[in-house]
Amino acid sequence: MIRRLLLVATLLALSGLGGCGALGHWTQAAGGHLAIVRAAKPVDQWLADPATPADLAERLRLTQQMRDFASQRLALPDNNSYRRYADLHRPAAVWNLVAAPEFGLQLKTWCYPLMGCAGYQGWFDLDEARQQAEALKAQGWEVQLQPIPAYSTLGWSRLLGGDPLLNTFIRYPEGELAAMLFHELAHQRVYVADDTGFNEAYAGAVELLGARQWLAARPEALAAFEAGRARRARFLALAREGRARLLAVYAGPAESRAVAKAAVMAELRERAPREAPGWEAWFQRANNASFAILSAYEELLPDFLRLFEREGGDWVKFHAAVERLKPLERDERRANLRGQGGSHDPDPAPRQTR
Repeated sequence: MIRRLLLVATLLALSGLGGCGALGHWTQAAGGHLAIVRAAKPVDQWLADPATPADLAERLRLTQQMRDFASQRLALPDNNSYRRYADLHRPAAVWNLVAAPEFGLQLKTWCYPLMGCAGYQGWFDLDEARQQAEALKAQGWEVQLQPIPAYSTLGWSRLLGGDPLLNTFIRYPEGELAAMLFHELAHQRVYVADDTGFNEAYAGAVELLGARQWLAARPEALAAFEAGRARRARFLALAREGRARLLAVYAGPAESRAVAKAAVMAELRERAPREAPGWEAWFQRANNASFAILSAYEELLPDFLRLFEREGGDWVKFHAAVERLKPLERDERRANLRGQGGSHDPDPAPRQTR
């Protein structure tokens, strides 16, 4: 009975991958997750199988060390998540659909049982996701489909084997692999319904600080990680500038918005190869939905980094301080978070996961 009840709770949580009241979406969300559960096997079984490629076995062993580190050193949940592995034979776990109006940066939101409202809708099937994207475009929305390497069931699936390791991220560079695991476990540690920005910035702080601690004794891997984050910081600087300029355009005269918007986007695409190398493709396909979801992930990150400093770098105290913000109303939560002292030179590097 407990297992059946947990299954129902998990699938309700996973309806966050779909639209509220949409039976088709509910079906694909439930079926997609259960397919992943069925594909996942304990890491020990993969390691005992002589057919497992040596490089995969090495990565799986590394993840288990990271998993232990997360619970023992970062005060993240000690459960069975990331003790199993699945090869999905596709490049993403889900595809997130995000949308914004033609002349605005407000994300369209969908509301779900248990997890509340969020500015994305997740699909396990890319063709179905594309159909939904086209339907929104026909309604006048600007949309993006974003491949997402991992998602969190917020701990609901622990009796189903927990959230698994996936082929979609298992071969990430060491620092980014650790960051991915720590980020997703953070969602299990603290999650606030109806506040995507808070949740993602908190998980982003955990991933950044946790990965740096994990890599502290690995100077080469740490240098590679920091170089990657520095490249991402340059990208974010240009994207933030673009977002600010678009907001100014949308606040201006309606009759000039289309021309001014096109000029901003053209300039960003022209500057990207020089100022954000490696991110040219992002700017080429960027639209209002791209800028809106990016802001949701990185706006509060510096505040969480300052909070960690205020708590003396103590992970238990840090998580407890975040927990204390959870019952507050959204604006009050942000005001309290931003009111914390301390200083930090932030590295606001969002990771778009579920």
